Amino acid sequence: MNDIISAISTANGVGGVAIIRISGEGCLNLLEKMFKPLSQNKKVIDFEPYKLYVGEIDCAGGFTDFGMAVYFKAPKSYTGEDMVEIHCHGGTAITQGVLKKTFELGSLPATRGEFTKRAFLNGKLSLSSAEGLIDMINGESVAEVKSGYSLYREKLFDKVTALQDDITYALAEIGADIDYPEEDLGDLALDTLVETLQKTQATVLELIGGYNAGSKIKNGVKVAIVGKPNTGKSSILNALLNYEKAIVSSIEGTTRDIVEGSLDINGVRFDFYDTAGIRSSNDEIEMMGIERSQKILNSADVCLMVFDGGKELSDEDKAIYDRVSSLNHLVIYNKKDTFTETKNGLSVSAKTGEGIDLIKTALYQKAFAGGIDRNAELIVEERHLNALKKAEEYLSASLIGIEDEVPLDIVAEDVKSVWDALGEITGKTATEEIIDEIFAKFCVGK
Repeated sequence: MNDIISAISTANGVGGVAIIRISGEGCLNLLEKMFKPLSQNKKVIDFEPYKLYVGEIDCAGGFTDFGMAVYFKAPKSYTGEDMVEIHCHGGTAITQGVLKKTFELGSLPATRGEFTKRAFLNGKLSLSSAEGLIDMINGESVAEVKSGYSLYREKLFDKVTALQDDITYALAEIGADIDYPEEDLGDLALDTLVETLQKTQATVLELIGGYNAGSKIKNGVKVAIVGKPNTGKSSILNALLNYEKAIVSSIEGTTRDIVEGSLDINGVRFDFYDTAGIRSSNDEIEMMGIERSQKILNSADVCLMVFDGGKELSDEDKAIYDRVSSLNHLVIYNKKDTFTETKNGLSVSAKTGEGIDLIKTALYQKAFAGGIDRNAELIVEERHLNALKKAEEYLSASLIGIEDEVPLDIVAEDVKSVWDALGEITGKTATEEIIDEIFAKFCVGK
């Protein structure tokens, strides 16, 4: 039997309403000891499930609040076990008083993600669904929330489970041949086995191929703004973000550290890094900024090369172009208000704002060549990517083994490993260490 646990499920701080969640067998008895229904004829122990009741709440510290309570009967609850929620006023002292009262009555403090972990262990959601839930909670863009919701609603789980069903069928085919060698699978059955494995491999590779876009959706697109000092990099950043994030000065080398800012473009978060000018310097502090700039440059998804369009390209400009041209990049000629000639790149003016929207459009196109298929199942978790890569390796080994006429009992080991690798995504074969790591990402109360 699981212990009764409780926690505040709403955000910390003052608010209109706070919710204290309590889960575990006996939670209704605990509620009866601290909640007095407004109706004198209604006892807590007789509460109808899924119905809010108004009443007085006894709180630790000797004071009372007026709120509501609801009972969720197992297994039709979030955790799959008996649950109650107390809805009190959202004052800090009130909320803590209600929570402490549950502890005084025998409840234990819930740990990070413990409610959702119980839901997983009770079969209410898959491991991938739990990951989708935390992605939704932490999402800072529409695309992050949408991708998290897709995971939460078991779309990936359903797809991977279907693959595991196909693998189970393949193992049954192999097992039949091993157990009844006199029957002989024959070429037709062997062809069916190969077709099943190839079909599974194609789907796995398709999922792997979606990780590049998926990881950018979840983690944001990293954009490095590079160029020699005083070309207007900081001004470009300020114009993109529409507020003064970076210090702007006519003095070269003003930007000595990595300056960050984020912008939503078509529902995707773009993270900008206005770097120190990449050049030689005798200034020790500036050199530290330049070294950090190099690291940002090497990890960026897109680089904005900013040049002063009102001047001829210097040797330093050309050196920067040579350094960045092999990367995914956009060429920006700033200070369009000072020149009229056509440039081989985007001509903009951070001062007047002209062309800034063109940068946003071009950035999205550079980050997601061909756009994002919103209906595709994009892999956003690195853990899922690693599991899929592992499955693909075993699929390749299985197909090679069949082609080389390796004994089927040996091939079956590789096929079984495919099933196990896919099970790491759904949670069917995930280790306790992986499970604990995932739920540790949750806040207390969820």
